This record gives sequence, structure tokens and C-alpha cells, in this order.
Amino acid sequence: MSKKKILLNAFNMNCIGHINHGLWTHPRDNSTQYKTLEYWTELAQILERGLFDGLFIADIVGVYDVYQNSIDVPLKESIQLPVNDPLLLVSAMAAVTRNLGFGLTANLTYEPPYLFARRMSTLDHLSRGRVGWNIVTGYLDSAAKAMGLSEQVEHDRRYDQADEYLEVLYKLWEGSWEDDAVLNDPQARVYAQPGKVHKVEHHGEFYQVEGYHLCEPSPQRTPVLFQAGSSERGLLFAGRHAECVFISGQNKASTKIQVDKVRASAVEAGRKPDDIKVFMGLNVIVGATEELAWRKHAEYLSYASAEAGVAHFSASTAIDFSQYELDEPIQYVKSNAIQSATKNLQNNDWTRRKLLDQHALGGRYITLVGSPEQVADELESWISATGLDGFNLTRIVTPESYVDFIDMVIPELQRRGSYKTEYAQGTLREKVFHGTARLPEQHTGSTYRP
Repeated sequence: MSKKKILLNAFNMNCIGHINHGLWTHPRDNSTQYKTLEYWTELAQILERGLFDGLFIADIVGVYDVYQNSIDVPLKESIQLPVNDPLLLVSAMAAVTRNLGFGLTANLTYEPPYLFARRMSTLDHLSRGRVGWNIVTGYLDSAAKAMGLSEQVEHDRRYDQADEYLEVLYKLWEGSWEDDAVLNDPQARVYAQPGKVHKVEHHGEFYQVEGYHLCEPSPQRTPVLFQAGSSERGLLFAGRHAECVFISGQNKASTKIQVDKVRASAVEAGRKPDDIKVFMGLNVIVGATEELAWRKHAEYLSYASAEAGVAHFSASTAIDFSQYELDEPIQYVKSNAIQSATKNLQNNDWTRRKLLDQHALGGRYITLVGSPEQVADELESWISATGLDGFNLTRIVTPESYVDFIDMVIPELQRRGSYKTEYAQGTLREKVFHGTARLPEQHTGSTYRP
């Protein structure tokens, strides 16, 4: 019996400091070059050499102004500030690669679905079907105020809006143009057949849309749908819409519970358990030997900023941790921030000292440190013990973290039969699911086809 093949995304962001804060000061890190095309095209080629399934690009709208009630620390340590648009990177990276997928984060709360549908269809055309969309609704009050709202929309209410947003998109992507609408017949002077292109008419609680999708059908029509909500309402949304779900695990037992909940949500929505691929965020520090790996770990720690990591976490939880003494218990406060982040604080047994220890590498993701064999052992163990499908691999030092993983860990995984030795053909959806380029019939989006 062949082993389950591990799926891999590189986890990145169009900014300097993403997850592991402070490492931009490392002499071998080049993340300050994020605003150049070469930074991204070279990274894409590195990842394609490693047969990565995708480059998952996070994004935020707003700033992290909860810690110390200011943006001083985010500015000094570049905690996702400045941050550029992720979607504009794809054309350049797609031009220098043939197989790498692109998971793009875009906040639906602040962008009309009609224009967003065109933008994603355009990228799906230009990449020949290699784009995915990470669906987010936002969680920062600073973003809401910058976009003209008095405060962030309530958590579950944002998902109500997201459900309707997806309904509009399905009507545009799946239903506006029939499969054979484009004739492209110069002799008959007919590019598209009028009877095969349909006006979308949507009159809902949040959106009023009357119009034709501006793009002809792209290879996937609907991009691969990513999502990261783990609250009860978020899981309900995932079960209906998500094809790939991103989780943040702290140990194998709790991660298995999360994975099982995601798969159950798909079944409850009339889909198959494996219709959703589940990825976990992960740091990896690998060396030729265990000793060299731990030496590298110590080197990285000397440049990391635990305070910057805690400042980032403050924004995720809407709690200003700077107001607490080092050993003073932190009080849980219900908010409209990231529910999975605040859930860990509900026992009221956290202190600022404990948070600083957790964020020693600048972020709070699990870190695997060791030789290629040791890292491969742990990756396989996480997959078998939790039911995960793969990982979103963070950058620590850029691009060194990815190069080390590709040069040392990938060959070991391939030797064991746990990682592909070549790309499958077709679109991103076909590569990840080994099926059709289109949404499967059991997905709710397929019901909007003419």
C-alpha cells in the first residue's frame, strides 16, 4: 500500500515580518526585498524546484494597534506593516513557473463581489488554472474604521455575509457563461454566443447584483477555496464552501480533534470527508545533523523578537498584553477577534512571561528542529496521528528556510514514498484532488451551473 503523499504550501505574505518576527534582522534574510518582482519570481522558482503544491499568501487589511494601543512596535519590527497587495504578485510568478499554485488571501468584507469575481477569473486565466482564494472576513477594528465602519462586524454576522458573498460569486463564476458559450469563429464573426451568456440577478440581504460576469470561463471557473475558521460558525461555513482548511495546532491530540471536526462539517454539508484537505502551520529548522540544526535554531533565536510576536498576538486576540505584569494572570475577554486564538486564553492560566516564552522565535507555531531524517519522522507522525493532509511551511529566514527544506527534507520524504517526485498535470484543483478542474458535483457551488 502506497503512503499518503504530504501536501505542502509555502506560507508567506507580501511584507517583511509575517509569522516569525524579528528575523528580518538576520544577515542572510532578504525579506526587505519583498517589494521587488525578483524577490517573488525567484521564490516561486525555488518552490517549484521543491515541487511545492502552492505558495499560500496571507494578508490583512488594517494594522496591529492593540499592543500598547499604538503601532510603534509593528512599525519598528515591521509586523505585517508595511504590507502590499498579494494578488498583484501572481502574474509575474505564474510567468516563471508552470505548476506552482497560488493561494491568495482577500477580505470579502470590503470588496464588492462583482469586481472581485473578475479579478480572480483574470488570474485563473493568466496562470492557466493555478489560483486559489483564501476566504477571510477580517478581524481587525483598525481595518473596519479605515474602511468607514464604526467597528468590526460581529463574528457570526460576518459569516452570514460571507455565505451570501459566495452565493453571488458562484452565480458569476459558475452560472453566467455556459461551457460552450465561446465559439471563437472569425468566419461567422461570433466570438461568444449571446444565448449562452446569462445575466446574474441577485437580490439578497447584503448584496444587490444585476449583471453579466465580465470574464469568459477560466480553467477552474471557481478558484480552489481555502478557509481558516475553526469556530462553530466557521466550521459550518467550511463544511459548505471550503476545499482546503488551514488550522493552527499545538499538539497532535488537539490537532486530530480539529481535523475530525473539519471532516465532519463536510459530511454534514452533504460532501465527502476527504473533500476538504487540512493544512497546519509549521516551522522547520533542519540541518545536516541534529547538532547543526540546533545550532541554527540558537542562531535564529538570537535575532527573533518575542515581544513582536506577542504584539502580533495582541491584535489576534484584541487583548493588550502590555498592560499586564510579567507574571500577572491574563484575563480572557470575549471579542470579535480570531476565535481560535482567544480560545487558548479561556483557562486564565496565561501570563505575559509564558506568552514571551511561547513566542521566542517571534511566532507561536510548532517548530520542528533536527536532521532530515528526524524532521521527516515528525512530519509523517503528524500526518498519521492527526489525519492532516499537509502543512503550510513558514519562512524563518528567507529564502534559506525553504531552500534548506527543499535540499534536505524533500529528498528524504521522497525516498520514503511520502512526497511526490513530479507534479501531476492540470489545474491546481486537479493537482491537489486528482480529479476535475471544476468544483465537484457535491459542492454547493456546482448547483449554480445552468
